[in-house]
Amino acid sequence: MLRVDVEKKLGEFSLEASFTSEGRVTGLFGASGSGKTSLVNMIAGLLRPDRGTIAIDGDVVDDTAAGIHVPTYRRRIGYVFQDARLFPHLNVAQNLDYGRRMNGLAADPAQQKRIVDLLDIGALLDRRPGKLSGGERQRVALGRALLAKPRLLLLDEPLGALDEARKLEILPYLVRLRDEANVPMVYVSHDVAELRQLATQIVMLKQGKVTSFGGVKVLA
Repeated sequence: MLRVDVEKKLGEFSLEASFTSEGRVTGLFGASGSGKTSLVNMIAGLLRPDRGTIAIDGDVVDDTAAGIHVPTYRRRIGYVFQDARLFPHLNVAQNLDYGRRMNGLAADPAQQKRIVDLLDIGALLDRRPGKLSGGERQRVALGRALLAKPRLLLLDEPLGALDEARKLEILPYLVRLRDEANVPMVYVSHDVAELRQLATQIVMLKQGKVTSFGGVKVLA
């Protein structure tokens, strides 16, 4: 469960968001500049709310009244950006292992095989990121985030930089993650078709305010 009740002022822009989601994929939907990325960055711990609370599975990670702000590295959150942000000097296998090592987790070959198979990236393990397509890079970025064993996965427009063919290539993998990976996701997008296919609950943002919350029917 993800519980958010926050306010944040960013220059002239004010963000106020309050919702509780138990969905496997919570979609954050809104036009550019509606506050989606700022909200995700607060969940990640990269931005501190001016007021309010954020709790993940009952664990409070932000509470301004109590002076609680858990740092990002202790939140056990995976973050996948629009650009995959892979390390160019490492091959795919080394990139995949990076999150596990940085979090001090023991090697888990069974988990690694499951994620590699789920994302169909076994044939890419020896390649460097420069030799991958955009869709392949995003699948590796997803694998790297999952192998750090997060309790929540944040995806900020992960298909935004891809052409239509690559989007159609990677969407089925995101659906498989939703159904098989057992990690709740917050998925940021301004693409209605993407969210209809993937999200289980929708938070609609407009000019920094939540205007609707519910099932995918709110996108109609």
